[in-house]
Amino acid sequence: MTKRHGYALLAAIVAVIVVMSAAIYVGAAADDGNSSRSALAGAPGPHNSAAPASVGTWVGAWSASPGGAEPGTEAAGLAGRSVRNVVHVGVGGTDARITLSNLYGQQPLRITHASIAVAASENDAAAAAGTMSRLTFAGSTAVVVPAGQQVMSDGVRIRIPRDTDVLVTTYSPTPSGPVTYHQHARQISYIAQGDRTEDPTGTAYTEQTPSWRYLTALDVLSNESAGTVVALGDSLTDGITSTTGANHRWTDALSERLRAAAGSGDVPRYSVVNQGISGNQILADGLGRPADNPSGLNRFRRDVLDRTNVKAVVIDLGVNDILRNPRQVDPRTITDGLRRLVRQAHSRGLRVVGATLMPFGGHRGYTSGRDAVRRAVNEEIRAGLVYDAVVDFDKALRDPYDPRRLRSDYDSGDHLHPSDRGFARMAAVFDLDDLKGSAPAEL
Repeated sequence: MTKRHGYALLAAIVAVIVVMSAAIYVGAAADDGNSSRSALAGAPGPHNSAAPASVGTWVGAWSASPGGAEPGTEAAGLAGRSVRNVVHVGVGGTDARITLSNLYGQQPLRITHASIAVAASENDAAAAAGTMSRLTFAGSTAVVVPAGQQVMSDGVRIRIPRDTDVLVTTYSPTPSGPVTYHQHARQISYIAQGDRTEDPTGTAYTEQTPSWRYLTALDVLSNESAGTVVALGDSLTDGITSTTGANHRWTDALSERLRAAAGSGDVPRYSVVNQGISGNQILADGLGRPADNPSGLNRFRRDVLDRTNVKAVVIDLGVNDILRNPRQVDPRTITDGLRRLVRQAHSRGLRVVGATLMPFGGHRGYTSGRDAVRRAVNEEIRAGLVYDAVVDFDKALRDPYDPRRLRSDYDSGDHLHPSDRGFARMAAVFDLDDLKGSAPAEL
């Protein structure tokens, strides 16, 4: 080989190395390090196309815990119908991905098409112009979700503004058995006959539902947020008495506070996702297999640890353990259960903020004995013997003249659940600085 030929060969090798390095860099730029899948770049519209890789951090923008099998769907599921879930996100992003669950299905769930779009307006089944985007799963428009399992979509390029409604639509042509759902959405979603997955209009979506079906998470690739706060709770977190379609749960208000305070002082730039299930307990599962309304201990890994880029956890559980167990007389049973949740969070280095239990005087389940258990649990929590930090919902919402009851303007009327004003108060007393940092070495 001549010297000239040797230089030419060396130059060719260097060129190949440069090209390969550039390809590796572009691929890595779209991966948040939190998932085995990188975001697939796709232009807005019903079909994906090549686009530059996005940068940012994958965070949870919305989530809901699967709470059971929807009654009446045991045989056919929702075969032959398009399910358009309407969800509200508090944080924006440039890319999105979803998680679908078939936890309560008795046979595989076959999804042949799925899409995501920004809603044209609040509580609307129609998509904003130019935002309808097709979702894929491992590169395919179709996916089969085995019974008892869940799947995450590929990332798709779609610009989602903060504080907006998003439409996630799925179509299944075949019976799937019981539909996995979240019963109390406090949000109206829609159903259409046939495959209307990529129909941007709301005309065909004539059937309404107060529940979310199949969809359990929406993540976004965001430059606004550096991580996710997970709120684990019962109906008080689920927001069961908040105004439908108004996003007045306390977690919504907390998300707004974090967004408004981002960049000021040491307030962390976090999104908030809601993992509340009405009727949830720390210790006891519901009936069935898998259990409807699984306990906080049962679902902690799935609903907290497995959420995207979690940085902190807020726990508001315990009232149902008191109300639904007439023979529950030992508050240590409850505080021991809460400490088990905290230990699970600490095993992942997550900081835990815990809530005191609010009063329920006047509720049909109230007794002086149950209230004594509640107050004893709160004493342990306030003493710093359960959580890393405390948010005192009890003190903030109780009637100063009768601490056994909610203050009247914070009471929805059932003497257990807050009004919209009460939910806003819960978020207002939250010390945002309590969310920063990691778990201590020892509690």
